Amino acid sequence: MSQQLNKILYVEDEADIRTVAQLALEAVGGFTLEVCSKGEEAVAKAPAFNPDLILLDVMMPGMDGPGTLAALRNLPSLHHTPVIFMTAKVQPKEIQVYKALGALDVIAKPFDPMTLAEQVRTIWARTHG
Repeated sequence: MSQQLNKILYVEDEADIRTVAQLALEAVGGFTLEVCSKGEEAVAKAPAFNPDLILLDVMMPGMDGPGTLAALRNLPSLHHTPVIFMTAKVQPKEIQVYKALGALDVIAKPFDPMTLAEQVRTIWARTHG
């Protein structure tokens, strides 16, 4: 895993949120993104993309965020790839559960598109700086 954060796998089922976050992370943040609309798609695309970080929606139909994380952790190349969950469920107990699943942190939705990239960088720097 590189110490530099460049490539982000972003998984979000809501098209509008996906579009805003993609613009915020690519245009404002300068990151390279692989964008997926569901967990199964992320599991299929992630190994070839080899992300530095995974941004993962919690509530998705089918394979939810925690289920997607578990499936990604079963892929040898992604076993240690850092994950940040994005969710509206940000009560302290919920955040504790996400971190117990292995997330670096949680970004609350709705998020501010102008500060999203900086939030991601701050979380990354805390653990990889």
